[in-house]
Amino acid sequence: MAVQEPADPSAERLDCLIVGGGPAGLTAAIYLARFHLAVCAIDGGHSRAALIPLTRNHAGFPEGVSGVDLLARMRRQATFYGARLQGGTVESLAHDGSQFIAQAGGRSLPARTVLLATGVVNRRPTMMDDLCHDRALATGRLRYCPICDGYEVTDKAVAVLGTGERGYNEATFLRGYSADITLVAPEGGHSLEPAQCAGLKAAGIDIAGQCTSISLVEDQIALGIESETRRFDTLYPALGSDIRSELAGMLGASRTSEGCLMVDAHQRTDIPGLYAAGDVVLGLDQISHAMGEGGVAATTIRNDLAKVAPLRR
Repeated sequence: MAVQEPADPSAERLDCLIVGGGPAGLTAAIYLARFHLAVCAIDGGHSRAALIPLTRNHAGFPEGVSGVDLLARMRRQATFYGARLQGGTVESLAHDGSQFIAQAGGRSLPARTVLLATGVVNRRPTMMDDLCHDRALATGRLRYCPICDGYEVTDKAVAVLGTGERGYNEATFLRGYSADITLVAPEGGHSLEPAQCAGLKAAGIDIAGQCTSISLVEDQIALGIESETRRFDTLYPALGSDIRSELAGMLGASRTSEGCLMVDAHQRTDIPGLYAAGDVVLGLDQISHAMGEGGVAATTIRNDLAKVAPLRR
């Protein structure tokens, strides 16, 4: 474990430091504040939820809600009950034997417990610049979550950029929404097993060659595929994601081979006092699931702290 600077003696020791301000972290902040605990959530401003133009499968919003609006509502609710929200990045996390110490923006933050709700980062198609990517995402021509918005591409022409098990699974999942699905190879070409090729063929899914370019044309997205250009209504990248679990790694918490944090049924990691919730944990990457885990984690944190010392006003 890296040597850590001592905490600022004037700094309030938090009952819980939450790292991450997405749906999981903010749900936990609301719960913990309503438990009358001292809680601070530090957020780097990169929640995947903020990238959602309009989610229509989140319960309670029949006309849909943007990710930005949903997060703003949750932040207002958390601060209304006394949670402290702070922008910034936690660069390191250590335990000195009695408490956790986080380093963020040149400050040392002591906390009795820590909840990691740091999420994941989607791997983007490398042939799209930021402007093209953001425009495509905002207009629904680029989508990342078929569970969230597969309904919106019903009977549309859909391309899936990927290969192997990940590409196969995403293409066959989307086949439940449209008969016009094409699996396009990413850089390096396809790496499909014979059984996967047979399964795609049986499902009526077209297998196309390597994607060389992506652009927006009128109300469609155009993919350069080898020597031709093909247009689709929507593109789903199936390229995987990078797990933001580095802070847990500093403490030696158990992670899967891909980097997801391993927790028990109450969101505890195998490091006492360290909890995790949301997409950083192995499971269903959905807003509703992340919020549920945030509530479970917060309640567990409250009860675990009460075992050490009774919580009284």
